[in-house]
Amino acid sequence: MVQTSTLERDAANIHGDEEVDAGDIAVGVIIGRTSEYFDFFVYAIASVIVFPRLVFPEHDALTGTIYSFAIFALAFIARPFGTVIFMAIDRAHGRSAKLTSALVLLGTSTVAIAFLPGYVQIGVASAWLLALARIGQGVALGGTWDGLASLLALNAPARRRGWYAMIPQLGAPLGLIMASALFAFFAANLSSDDFYSWGWRYPFFVAFAINVVALFARLRMVVTPQYQQLFASLTLQPARVGETLRAEWRNVLIGAFTPLASFALFHMVTVFPLSWVFLFTRDGPARFLGIETLGAVACIIAMVVSGAIADRVGRRALLGGSAAAIAIFSGFAPQLLDLGVGGEAIFMVLGFILLGLSFGQSSGALASRLPTRYRYTGSALTSDLAWLFGAGFAPLVALLLAANFGLIAAGAYLLSGAACTLAALWLSRPQGEGE
Repeated sequence: MVQTSTLERDAANIHGDEEVDAGDIAVGVIIGRTSEYFDFFVYAIASVIVFPRLVFPEHDALTGTIYSFAIFALAFIARPFGTVIFMAIDRAHGRSAKLTSALVLLGTSTVAIAFLPGYVQIGVASAWLLALARIGQGVALGGTWDGLASLLALNAPARRRGWYAMIPQLGAPLGLIMASALFAFFAANLSSDDFYSWGWRYPFFVAFAINVVALFARLRMVVTPQYQQLFASLTLQPARVGETLRAEWRNVLIGAFTPLASFALFHMVTVFPLSWVFLFTRDGPARFLGIETLGAVACIIAMVVSGAIADRVGRRALLGGSAAAIAIFSGFAPQLLDLGVGGEAIFMVLGFILLGLSFGQSSGALASRLPTRYRYTGSALTSDLAWLFGAGFAPLVALLLAANFGLIAAGAYLLSGAACTLAALWLSRPQGEGE
């Protein structure tokens, strides 16, 4: 039996009599995901426009950005280890203890970056401190899996599963809009010296504050009796990671590769184009961050549409069709980034529409294939591996390919993700046709 923590008992005294319905779960999911993605994009934007200059000023801009992207990838490598650690905390002390400790670590790691001294102050130690904070973020993200998305999907009406699957994904464009707008404001309204001295640090403080709000929003959910009963009735409990992998390794692996097209596209329309425009054009970051914000709005609309389409034709059909469209997109779209503002806008709008359609249905695309005993842990592992394989190295690989072989070569990474998605859908075709 799971031990109840003091924090969980205190929260239960406050919220224990509250009713939980699908709307409450949806709000909790959106708040939680938005806070995570805001953290993600604040770091991603800084890894392009701040860290190469702050941490790697002894290198040219391209080399500094490559080193920055290498540190960026550390969080995705660390995330599965975080899942192992925090699933153990979940089993021993309860879900709210796991969420609290994970979000405290995430907030601490994030706010530590806000105080990061640069190379000028402490030399190469600046890079080591940044890497340590990034690893802390990755470990913490492995513990932020709360099962709310699985709970929402499992309680969705049979004919509305695509719609409910889309809801957790809204956190990505919402987080991007907030992060891009915040950085664009400071970059546009501060002098270069002020921005690189202190302006870039403010979004990291905001990220910490949002994490606090997200923690209380999630705790409000996980301590209610209805929530606990739903988890118990569906046996959505944290199984051991080793046991889950031994029993369900094939489904976890296929589930990790199924969304790779959308996960690869995720960085190809967010982090990579910002790095290309910042490095190889005369434009400042504020204007392009504005374009990203508009693209994220298009992404939200496309995500909402994806729910309606998936409920009509099936999630697998939509994932397969969008993967094929992403493969076509990879063959010509990256070159648009060299065609000025118009080309950049077309690339971003088309890319974000495709991202909304595909990413909107990528969350736990094959989660129903997992037995309920392993669904909670298996879904977390599937998400970790999908981010690692599909997104963790995307900005680094795409920038290296584009810098050495031209923009068209950056599409190769995107094409490989689309091929993996189509292959995974083909391998899983005998089951789950109605998803």
